[in-house]
Amino acid sequence: MDLRKIKTLIELLEASDLSEIEINEGDDSIRLSRASSVAAPAPQLPLQYAASAPVAVAPVSVPASEAPAPAIAGHAVESPTVGTFYARSSPDADAFVKVGDSVNKGVTLCVVEAMKTFNEIQADRAGTIVEVLKSDGDPVEFGEALFIIN
Repeated sequence: MDLRKIKTLIELLEASDLSEIEINEGDDSIRLSRASSVAAPAPQLPLQYAASAPVAVAPVSVPASEAPAPAIAGHAVESPTVGTFYARSSPDADAFVKVGDSVNKGVTLCVVEAMKTFNEIQADRAGTIVEVLKSDGDPVEFGEALFIIN
């Protein structure tokens, strides 16, 4: 683009109320922008939202953080993977174990399905099942307690 054309564009921009000009001629393009010393006006809120005076707000009582659930004495059997908990081998089968059952080390307690792979979760110690912490179909995280064995 010719320097004279650019000067003419600058003069046009200064003489007009435009804040910006952009011209494209073939492969050439130029964009001129006027730096404004006037800040853009703040957006106006509709009258219904404008407050004439501060409004007093009553304090909200927030309940004290709930006490953590009492810890159950015993050993927690944790999930070794992320997946879905199943207490039985099939929907019509009995649960592998239930509360009150005595188990030996290595007995299957449940399965955790991860990516279509069913991982048997086995008791890592002998004892009695005190609590089953999950239900069929519940999602489980890595390291999340599934059973409590006494």
